[in-house]
Amino acid sequence: MQDAAALAEKPRLTSLAHGGGCGCKIAPAVLTEIMAGMPAMGPFAGLMVGTETSDDAAVWRLNDRQALVATTDFFMPVVDDPFDFGRIAATNALSDVYAMGGTPILALAIVGMPIGVLAVEDIRRILAGGAEVCAAAGIPVAGGHSIDSVEPIYGLVALGLVHPDKVLTNRGARAGDLLILTKGLGVGILSAAFKQERLGPAGYAAMIASTTRLNTLGARLGDVEGVHAVTDVTGFGLLGHALEMSRGAGLGIEIDSGAAVLLDEVEALAKAGVRTGASTRNWASYGDQVRLPAGLEDWRRDLLTDPQTSGGLLIAVSPQAADELLALARAEGFDKSRIVGRVAGGAPGVTVT
Repeated sequence: MQDAAALAEKPRLTSLAHGGGCGCKIAPAVLTEIMAGMPAMGPFAGLMVGTETSDDAAVWRLNDRQALVATTDFFMPVVDDPFDFGRIAATNALSDVYAMGGTPILALAIVGMPIGVLAVEDIRRILAGGAEVCAAAGIPVAGGHSIDSVEPIYGLVALGLVHPDKVLTNRGARAGDLLILTKGLGVGILSAAFKQERLGPAGYAAMIASTTRLNTLGARLGDVEGVHAVTDVTGFGLLGHALEMSRGAGLGIEIDSGAAVLLDEVEALAKAGVRTGASTRNWASYGDQVRLPAGLEDWRRDLLTDPQTSGGLLIAVSPQAADELLALARAEGFDKSRIVGRVAGGAPGVTVT
């Protein structure tokens, strides 16, 4: 991290963008309206996963042993330190490969920077942060594309491989499955507090630690019998991504409002009314498909719709395999993994308990 004196001499990176992290995503309702005008995909025999259920990545069968996982993800800064911004954006982009059960093999950089406003050295540090994460994942940043942009934008095209029989999607959940979330909640609230200069050192450290932890667990889930569906929780919040899983399976889902671990400082900030605009947009987009219990505090609802930049994996697993999966997740360093709900059956939709 750059020292405070160096950062004080420059404009805050977050001040150069109107939004940050996965909170930049187009609201779910608006995205649905945009995509409604897209033509239906043609009959491509090799396409195993496309746009049908808003899954995390596309998957193309190469042969009987390999399928290509392809995705892209980019956004504007959620922190002021350029190196940390690069690390967070790269971790978030690679998460979609892991969420499909894949192992990354290659990345291309997507770079849009306000040349003449942002120092060249800071742009280098953004790219260096992304490259460091890719190196940790065992892959190169083998190229990319850059433009002179009004706001700073960084991310990756990420490619990976998975066995065709071990592809994980968001649509395979079964009635009775338990839902496990592998990271704590509250990244959006922490990022909002950071921009308001209300975030303490413990909260900032928790945000960086969570958003830069690669979801490598996903590459191992295809070998766990009983894992039926996976998605990563990002810009639409826990409720939004649970709703996508519900629609994909054609089944109702229940979410326990108090089950997920909260990152440091999140509860106090949420109770104080700190939230992102994206949280409000998320609720406006899908709140009519969510049943809330009477008396649920507004701050708890805000947590459930909070956009999670580089969030955890949401995994639907049979009850018999849940303990094994929790043990595996914690052994992989995901100590905040918890059971946060279940697949209840019935019509698609989400009920909060």
